[in-house]
Amino acid sequence: MRKLKNSELGRINIAEFKEAEKIPVIVVLDNIRSLNNIGSVFRTSDAFLVNKIYLCGITAIPPQKEIHKTALGSTESVDWEYCDNIIELIEKLKKNDVNIVAVEQTDKSTSLESFEIKNNERYAIIFGNEVKGVQQEVVSASDFCLEIPQFGTKHSLNISVSCGIVLWDLLKKMKF
Repeated sequence: MRKLKNSELGRINIAEFKEAEKIPVIVVLDNIRSLNNIGSVFRTSDAFLVNKIYLCGITAIPPQKEIHKTALGSTESVDWEYCDNIIELIEKLKKNDVNIVAVEQTDKSTSLESFEIKNNERYAIIFGNEVKGVQQEVVSASDFCLEIPQFGTKHSLNISVSCGIVLWDLLKKMKF
């Protein structure tokens, strides 16, 4: 077994990424404090051909040194937009027939492995603040809440880890 060089991985360039078919998923980051987490989400979104990222509330926007450090240039490939008011964004997305999915532990959340993707539908996946999670008003405005199963003593996962788990699971379920 031999480790592959970057030149052997067959990755597309930014122009090809912009033209590539994307998965019908939008990532929404709401009130994310850590610039490293933001950069990591950009990098994961690039890896899984996410359609777009919305940065809301206090979430920092590129260019920022700490975002760049973990994004490794993916802020240039993945389309993104800042939106101050997440509720207005949710209303706009719903008008465009996008399913709103908050990643949060609720009394009616669906365990990630049980969440069923419908073909030809689009999804906005909302990740909330590292400490407080997804705001209650956002949970209330969501069509679904997803929960990642956990079996240890901690109550949550890091937002960038959660994003990777959720996006990978959705990608596997999509007929892409």
